[in-house]
Amino acid sequence: MVEEFITITELAKVIGISRQAMLKQLKGKINSGQIEARTEGKTYLLRFNTLPTDIKERIAKSQKKAVQKAQKLVQNPGKNINFEKELWSAADKLRGNIDPSEYKYIVLGLIFLKYVSDSFYLRRKKLQVSMGDPNNKKYYVANEEARNEMLEDREMYKREGVFYIPEVARWEFLRSKAALPDIARFIEEAMEAIEKENSRELNGVLPKDFVRIPVEPYVIGELVNIFSKIDFNEDQGREKDLFGGVYEYFIGQFADSEGKRGGSFFTPRPIVKLLVEILEPFENSRVLDPCVGSGGMFVQSGKFLQAHHKDPNKIAIYGQESNPTTIKLCKMNLAIRGVFGDVKLGNTYYDDKFPQLKADFCLANPPFNAEWDPERLSDKDPRVVYGTAPTKNANFMWIQHFLYHLAPNGMTGFVMANGALAVSGKEGQIREKMIKDDLVDVIIACPPKLFYNVSLPVSLWFLTKNKATGRFRSRKGETLFIDARETFEQISRKQVIFNDEQIQKIANTARAWRGQKEAGQYEDIAGFCKSVKLEEIAKNGFVLTPGRYVGIPEEKDDGIPFKRKVKTLSEELKSYFAESRKLETIIESNLKKLSSKL
Repeated sequence: MVEEFITITELAKVIGISRQAMLKQLKGKINSGQIEARTEGKTYLLRFNTLPTDIKERIAKSQKKAVQKAQKLVQNPGKNINFEKELWSAADKLRGNIDPSEYKYIVLGLIFLKYVSDSFYLRRKKLQVSMGDPNNKKYYVANEEARNEMLEDREMYKREGVFYIPEVARWEFLRSKAALPDIARFIEEAMEAIEKENSRELNGVLPKDFVRIPVEPYVIGELVNIFSKIDFNEDQGREKDLFGGVYEYFIGQFADSEGKRGGSFFTPRPIVKLLVEILEPFENSRVLDPCVGSGGMFVQSGKFLQAHHKDPNKIAIYGQESNPTTIKLCKMNLAIRGVFGDVKLGNTYYDDKFPQLKADFCLANPPFNAEWDPERLSDKDPRVVYGTAPTKNANFMWIQHFLYHLAPNGMTGFVMANGALAVSGKEGQIREKMIKDDLVDVIIACPPKLFYNVSLPVSLWFLTKNKATGRFRSRKGETLFIDARETFEQISRKQVIFNDEQIQKIANTARAWRGQKEAGQYEDIAGFCKSVKLEEIAKNGFVLTPGRYVGIPEEKDDGIPFKRKVKTLSEELKSYFAESRKLETIIESNLKKLSSKL
């Protein structure tokens, strides 16, 4: 929806100045009542339609400038490392005071539309060349009329994994309508036409709220113009990477804009990458994500295979998601990547859509500490092996769900709130049983602020049904603990990430511990990692907090003798005491002078 109000921060962001400067300019008009405003916490909410004309003009000017910059940028995206960031900046400035939770479906829907249309055009152009070439015995069609009919044959596209796009949904047709006041209607009709033609893959997936959401027509038109500039000259693989990257980046930025709500559909890339790097999915494996969100776990699994010169499409994916709008984001994300699998809508607690599935890998970022109703489960639910999780916290229901769906040699990697590492009571008893069954392979403590707008510290858990499969060395009776709380790169005041070097450092530690020769020889490192026997975990009350086992890092010897350090510190302390006495004397003197004048 379009919000009646806009915050000072959002307004400053659109215009391109600091929050303090924006407040200084508007404070007088707010106090005089010229701008209608109300307070929410420590910030002002300004009624948008009462903003002064000059402010509205500055908003329009800033939006136009951002659009022009983005249009110039996308003409050669591969040469600009800030491509995704600048494209987002333009789209975000056009948002104005539209709620980001609504706006994301407009923007992501258009990105999807542009990609499938471009893929269609590329396939069509290749067919035109082949059908017009007398030397091409497979495709040559001498009659021009018959050739044009063949170009509209749906199967000619679908057999190559390309969606057939009806004329009313082709990008050039929509681009010709970009300046019209009813552009939203044309976009919506395009989405409906694409779904109808590709119902098996896209039925009910594409956003069709362009008319309902009261977005100014020029906003949609400008977005169409921006995305129109993206062109890769017949390189479909490169275009897939570009659009996939843009789509994923935009999902992340929308998650940031929506705050805590955003975490329900997006797991930051570095976390997903680390999970996949440690699990190392292989060709022809079955991969499950029972809280699939926007599908990032599946995308990264394909990337891992590709990076290791394997076929990224040779994995069978199974996903479940309880939010009907989030599952649409997921299916569009996967379609852009050319990834197709079985992703179903349903509540994983009470309606397991894959009751018979035994997966090679299970990757997940479940909702933390969520309430649920165990009474709704059958007494014979096969997932509940180690005990029923309490009503107010489903963490250990999720963990048991992951374990149930693993094949005999399967592995699971997932994100979990740190509380699960050491919680006592019923949950502690469930954790103890899992540890005694030798299921816990690797535990990684992560730094806080990895998630957008959420400082809750998390850990990564890796469990396996069999620690002696032959794929790695036997780790029976052993668990690796890694404390990565100090391993991060600060990218803003409110967020940190694992960079690629740090991801490989952590992943290689796990690989070395598992006996993978390419990772080198494993060694315990004080303060960072330690291989621990089951007996030691038992002595520590079956607590899985890495810090309890890895200890503290060794201090580096700076070469200065201890006696000299003590002498230096003593001299510094004496000088501080002397300075303190001097300041006390000055303050007392000034107070006496002040008292005498009163």
